[in-house]
Amino acid sequence: MRRFFLLLLFVAIPAFAAQVTEDPHEREMLSIAETLRCTVCQNQSVAESDADLARDMRELIREQLAAGKSRQEIVDYFVSRYGDYVLMKPPYDGPGVLVWLGPVVLVLVLAIPAFVYLRRRLHVPMAPPPVLSAEDVARVREAQRQPPE
Repeated sequence: MRRFFLLLLFVAIPAFAAQVTEDPHEREMLSIAETLRCTVCQNQSVAESDADLARDMRELIREQLAAGKSRQEIVDYFVSRYGDYVLMKPPYDGPGVLVWLGPVVLVLVLAIPAFVYLRRRLHVPMAPPPVLSAEDVARVREAQRQPPE
């Protein structure tokens, strides 16, 4: 009987829970904050960071959304203040080209000498194996005749 009341209690408790309401500005604020980099953190978005500056940036985004500014206006505000560095995905033009092409150039710069080095190693003939002396040949034959222990 006691188990029945406990089960009934666990089933009935959610009926008294308050309905969860979501603020549409909060969701939009988090969406914008995920595209912006925290300028004091190591490669974290404003949405993920717990730094004071990131909290201030999230609050500023909330205020600008409440004032009716669009997503692009808010992002442009932060870009004008911090530069393209504040964007988690930098633009493909200007200095952003270095960010996108840098890794490709680095791989090519490292891969070409590695390819040339390995190619040269393939064409170098191996040294002939050393000739065994008569004593060594006798020791090998003796070892082959003895059964393993």
